[in-house]
Amino acid sequence: MPSVNNVTRFLDSRKIAYTAFETPPEKLGALEVAHLLGVEPATVFKTIVVTREKSKKPLLAVVPGPASVDLKLLAAALGEKKVHLPSEREAEQLTGLQAGGISPLALIHKGFQVVIDSSAQKFPQIHVSGGQRGLNLRLSPHDLTQLTKARFAAIASPA
Repeated sequence: MPSVNNVTRFLDSRKIAYTAFETPPEKLGALEVAHLLGVEPATVFKTIVVTREKSKKPLLAVVPGPASVDLKLLAAALGEKKVHLPSEREAEQLTGLQAGGISPLALIHKGFQVVIDSSAQKFPQIHVSGGQRGLNLRLSPHDLTQLTKARFAAIASPA
């Protein structure tokens, strides 16, 4: 039985269709998760914490596992001059979550702006972190967008 946490309880309370998968509790990359679950790597999305130049409020970029967030594309999509990648430690401090378990679903009520790479729209379902290491969730990108008030933009480039 996969883990139950605040994210899965939230999804259940909203009657959102999802499937939970347990993975090893150590920090895994999106490609490792795709391999473990036997799914196409492009359907496993990772959440990257990004900081802005002026505003102190960080944002979340959700990009496919085989890609990386393109900071120039992301800045342009947001109308910002520049955005930056914080260190892993800074990302953990900003979110209160461990790297490998950072999820837009776990941060819904924390005021993070969420931008999802537009490639997610190609798939009926995508995988994202369940808000803790060892928990992966598969759900529709439409549901993810609705819940997180995210928007789609082309923000990824090949890694």
